[in-house]
Amino acid sequence: MPLFAKVLTVSDGVVAGTRDDSSGRALSQRLVDEGFVVVEHRITEDGIEPVAAALRALVEGFAGLVVTTGGTGFGPRDLTPEGTRAVIEREAPGLAEAMRLISHGRNANGMLSRSVCGAVGQALICNLPGSSKGAIECLEAVLPAVPHALDLLAGGRPH
Repeated sequence: MPLFAKVLTVSDGVVAGTRDDSSGRALSQRLVDEGFVVVEHRITEDGIEPVAAALRALVEGFAGLVVTTGGTGFGPRDLTPEGTRAVIEREAPGLAEAMRLISHGRNANGMLSRSVCGAVGQALICNLPGSSKGAIECLEAVLPAVPHALDLLAGGRPH
């Protein structure tokens, strides 16, 4: 049974056309390489409401992984975690902690990540950094657990 994924790029610059969406494309490709079917790649501006609205639309009736890229730092418009918390029903702190550990091990700035992961319905949302390198590193940190998490969200039994 295939695993499905969606990618949400959060960036005022990408929306305005002044910045390239390299992290969104890199994540889509990495997910495909891992065997996921990427069914949507959306772009939204920074901010709590734009992120929350985009995530609500992406998870409606969806069973799979939703990854966001961008908006997880300390900039004034970096509000992806707040938008995500407005949507998720249950946080998955272990996934976010795993991403911070791997990221911090490679770059001291990794400890500044405010990424959030959590579930809503049968979807799992993970916030990833806005840099292509950071986004891929963090995705790879959680990928081993994602299939089991999605199985559990779909009503599977714990192993």
